[in-house]
Amino acid sequence: MLLSEILTGLDFKGGFEEREIANVCSDSRRVVKNSVFVCIKGRSFDGHEAADEAIKKGAAAVVTERKLGLENELLVSDTRQAYAKLSQNYFGNPQRGLKLIAVTGTNGKTTVTNTIKQALCSLGIKTGLIGTIHCEIDELTIPAKFTTPEAWDLAALFSRMLAASCTHVVLEASSQALEQGRLLGLRFDCAVFTNLTQDHLDYHGDMESYYRAKKLLFQNAKRAVINTDDEYGKRLAKEIKIPVTSVSAKEDSASYTAKFIECSITAVRFELCGDGYLHRIHYAMPGLYSVHNALCSAAVLFALGIDRSEACDAVSKTKSVRGRCEVLYSGDFTVICDFAHTADGLEQLLSSIRPFVKGRLVTLFGCAGDRDPKKRPPMAKAAAKYSDFIVLSSDNPRSEDPLGIIAEVSEYLKETGVPFTAIADRYLAIKWALENSQKDDVLALCGKGHEDYQVIDGCTIYLDEHRIVSDFFSKRS
Repeated sequence: MLLSEILTGLDFKGGFEEREIANVCSDSRRVVKNSVFVCIKGRSFDGHEAADEAIKKGAAAVVTERKLGLENELLVSDTRQAYAKLSQNYFGNPQRGLKLIAVTGTNGKTTVTNTIKQALCSLGIKTGLIGTIHCEIDELTIPAKFTTPEAWDLAALFSRMLAASCTHVVLEASSQALEQGRLLGLRFDCAVFTNLTQDHLDYHGDMESYYRAKKLLFQNAKRAVINTDDEYGKRLAKEIKIPVTSVSAKEDSASYTAKFIECSITAVRFELCGDGYLHRIHYAMPGLYSVHNALCSAAVLFALGIDRSEACDAVSKTKSVRGRCEVLYSGDFTVICDFAHTADGLEQLLSSIRPFVKGRLVTLFGCAGDRDPKKRPPMAKAAAKYSDFIVLSSDNPRSEDPLGIIAEVSEYLKETGVPFTAIADRYLAIKWALENSQKDDVLALCGKGHEDYQVIDGCTIYLDEHRIVSDFFSKRS
């Protein structure tokens, strides 16, 4: 593609030499001859410092926010916005041929996006998925590096999805991605807000900044689906200027409300009511939070113009999501794996399964390193509130001393009076918990979910809880 074509619609100052362009990038390590290098200022590195290096590598142009005095320098007001536009142009703006649905919130993004994707596919609608666990191009699964990819990678995925005859794409919109402008230039047919609880404050600083980052999604959406049982959801519904479909498990004033809720350890059943409509939903994940996830998913399908009865039936046919209250073993005792890594996540998970535990509820969890340490006391409190016994271990300690994290969290657990043991090596902790589980116990492995690794002292090591549990029972039999 010619440089002039890639620059279509971009407001810039400066001249350039027409060339066939090899790629567009914001990482100087990806610069090759005839690249367009976009200088983006991040928290730890300013891409403008690498602009001269990019020219020496053969970049056809550098896009900057300030004058650097370089050859083929194109000056713009916002390089993040420019990067998104250039990336989309390079791939022929595939987003224009797709219906885009984005889901944001602290918890529930992965479950809601997967539910919507499964439901659309069951209705014969070819759909792409972009999220935390992986990406899907119709039935093809590919790895995911970030919850929400960079602008270039997004445009590349959209191009592949369009080529595979997908008509819809469901994606997770993280607060970091929204603040960093990765979704600039995209127009969403529907945007979903699940909830907002304490997380990522090491990045955003405070809850207000975290909320404002989430709110950015709704500036470029045609309509919204919002869980108004969440206080930030109520606020968002009042502040945005687009049509809102509200969902609730409590209030009849919402557009759609869940009634006659029945819970089990593996599912929820309820009546979806609203606008003179009533339909039974059986959703294959437990807990009140699953009611909200199912409501949000159904409401998105309604917003896309799908018949409501067909939409509800499609939601009822969906399967549970990997690492989201996933039953890994059910026999003399039960093992559940979940991504719960915040106080709210632990609260929601453990409160949903507690009523169905005949023996003990044993919770294995840890607190992440190099993340907001203010999360740790409420996480310990949430785990202790519902557990009969706790196994305290590691969860991505990163550069922090895992023993130091465990010592800190141990003090919080001691205050609760709930018995616990601490085993830093998560593999050994899981083995110990399995070996010491008793009849009718429920063992909840919290924090890793779909992840198959641990990050310790800068190294990523393989650790798949699904494999550990499977191996344990295969050897026991």
